[in-house]
Amino acid sequence: MTSTAPITGSIPLLTDCTSTNDAAVDNSGRNRLVISLMLAATFVLFLNETSLVVAIPRIMADLSIEPSTAQWLSTSFMLTMAVVIPITGFLIQRFSTRSIYIAAMSFFTLGTLLGAIAPTFLVLILGRVVQASGTAMMLPLLMTTVMTLVPPATRGKTMGNVSIVMAMAPAVGPTVAGLVLAVLDWRWVFIVMIPIAVTALILGITKVTNVTDPRKVSIDVLSVILSAIGFSGLIYGLSSLGESASGTVLLPPAIPIVIGAISLALFIVRQLKLQKTDRALLDLRTFAAPGFAISIALIMVMMAALFGTIILLPLFIQDVLGLEPVQSGLIMLPGALIMGLLGPVVGRLYDRVGPRPLMVPGAILVSAALWSFTMLSETSSPLMVVAIHVPMSIGLAFMFTPLFTSALGSLKPHLYSHGSATIGTVQHLAGAAGTALFIALLTVQSVSLAQSGASETVALAGGVRVAFMAGAIISLFAIIATLFAKRPASDLEPADAPVGH
Repeated sequence: MTSTAPITGSIPLLTDCTSTNDAAVDNSGRNRLVISLMLAATFVLFLNETSLVVAIPRIMADLSIEPSTAQWLSTSFMLTMAVVIPITGFLIQRFSTRSIYIAAMSFFTLGTLLGAIAPTFLVLILGRVVQASGTAMMLPLLMTTVMTLVPPATRGKTMGNVSIVMAMAPAVGPTVAGLVLAVLDWRWVFIVMIPIAVTALILGITKVTNVTDPRKVSIDVLSVILSAIGFSGLIYGLSSLGESASGTVLLPPAIPIVIGAISLALFIVRQLKLQKTDRALLDLRTFAAPGFAISIALIMVMMAALFGTIILLPLFIQDVLGLEPVQSGLIMLPGALIMGLLGPVVGRLYDRVGPRPLMVPGAILVSAALWSFTMLSETSSPLMVVAIHVPMSIGLAFMFTPLFTSALGSLKPHLYSHGSATIGTVQHLAGAAGTALFIALLTVQSVSLAQSGASETVALAGGVRVAFMAGAIISLFAIIATLFAKRPASDLEPADAPVGH
């Protein structure tokens, strides 16, 4: 183990990968098994992340809640991820790989059970929060393990598989839920996940081996508190924008937004101080690495676009076009499948040509799709939605793998866990912010049009167009940012070079 590993928020380098090439070969079978199990488990966890999207209309009717309240089923999940992920760096150091895996799947299983039996909306939210806690533990463990075990020159291919988990699984979630809702109640979206979660838990207990050396470390409680208040304040404030438009907000949105911004600023100051002694919860020296900051900014834009689209399209398809949940899921299925199938392909292309030749056309496709979505109306055809969603999915596939790989590849090995935690945090913070922003704009415009005499369907369609307009404008900045993307120097190392070389 290296002596330079930070005390807090960092995973120790895997001992068999920082020694000789022979040692790496001796453990290659074990390494593949560990990564494969983590990929499969994380896919299940991320699939669940968006599975309730197509069920929201039914949940709203069953539990008598408004759209601005129902969107917390997605926002609470992503917000919990953003709050918990920074803490997992400490957990990964303190406990073994096997223990973290078992804890993650246990939390996920418990949360799924709570969702299945939830008698009220508050209990349903609690179940989502518990599920998210388990998912948050798995993500940094997966990404840091991949970066430590896989040689730099072939990381693109493996990160292509990771991108399937991080992009395709959330996109497929609505389709899976739609198929379930075609014949069963919305609670079955949770029930069908229980045996899958239990199976993944059993496999972890019997198959996952330890690939790290746990050690006693401390955690900065003040950093945890500041990050929790900062992220939750910002997301709650954004979410409240939609509720304020419908007159149901209890607290002016500006208050939690200001509190969140101040807390986040204090959190950053705290990390800058702690990182001098390698005790930061999130070491912000990652942003000094060439290309990391640009990659993080682009990840935020793409995740906001992805999750905003994932929650808006089912609402549009069901409430404006009048289709059933299963049809909603099937309409979004082609794009999700294409995104997943392209993951490994884009990964191999990344190993050959680097990030820029992939990201520039990818960003252009995403932007063009968002601008096209602004033309949706109550008379639009479902085929039009498919025709726009598929190119957007292709563009996202060309973005995610290069972004994840180049961001982490630009870091020194002892900062991998901090980079993984940062990516996971901003990814879900951006997803939550994108969801909240899109729903807020949808609600504001819909209420305005309804008050002017428009029908409910016309008003909702107008709200959808305004929400996509905001995403389209933001996407233009992403196109410019991709022009500055560069291939990390570490990617040019030989494929058989040991990690940390």
